[in-house]
Amino acid sequence: MDFNNDTMKINFEVDKEREVHEIIETVYDALKIKGYDPISQIVGYILSDDPTYITGYNGARSLIVKVERDELLEELVKNYIKNL
Repeated sequence: MDFNNDTMKINFEVDKEREVHEIIETVYDALKIKGYDPISQIVGYILSDDPTYITGYNGARSLIVKVERDELLEELVKNYIKNL
């Protein structure tokens, strides 16, 4: 066996960002499919912490409550600024 002596660096921050991004995308799609305005619903959830703003379709509500609201907001702001 050929074992490399280099230490592998794991970047949890990048993994967390990717996970949050995927959750937002899944929630957005579920809300859109069910006929809601995804932006309004997600904003309502972030402001109120009331998960009933998010549909249960496709597990969207279960997914969004796994992420802290400040993390959701941070990811949304980062993406907004990145796309300026």
